[in-house]
Amino acid sequence: MAYQPTELRKGVVIQIDGKPFKVIEYNQKVVGRGGSIVNVKIKNLIDGSVIPKTFKGQERIDSAEVFNQTVQYLYTDGTNFHFMDPETYEQFELSAYVVEGSIGYLKEGENLVLQSFNGNVTNIELPKNIYLEVTNCENVVKGDTSSSVLKDATLETGLVVKVPSFIKTGDIISVDTTTGEYRERKKN
Repeated sequence: MAYQPTELRKGVVIQIDGKPFKVIEYNQKVVGRGGSIVNVKIKNLIDGSVIPKTFKGQERIDSAEVFNQTVQYLYTDGTNFHFMDPETYEQFELSAYVVEGSIGYLKEGENLVLQSFNGNVTNIELPKNIYLEVTNCENVVKGDTSSSVLKDATLETGLVVKVPSFIKTGDIISVDTTTGEYRERKKN
């Protein structure tokens, strides 16, 4: 299947020079006599780089055949990350290179989606937000409880995020996986 530039949307996966790219931003400009220019930001699903690209008029853009597979994260042995297919119970491992941008969000037992292109895993698709337990955080100075004061908190995966002063060890918080920022404390 091939796309025309005006058919692109955020989240569409395309193929350029034999490599898969995911559209992360889309902007269309209509020019005189009915033509249009489409500006997109695309993320290379192999190396993670983000580049701007402009498509004009009636260009044809190849779609990329990306296979999504739901897997369960099991554990890491320090160099490799181990996963399991929840349907077949087949276990496999991925190197830290493939997992690197997602390491702080991988929680043992959680399900996530692996994306494959030409038989090679190219990307880990994390949920937009993930709940993690605070395992360590600084104590607040008494009287300094305004919500604008931020402090470091270490989460169960080893990730360190800035949180408001009212967060304490043992709290479960939501973290945005795209920005790495605190969102909210989980209500009991």
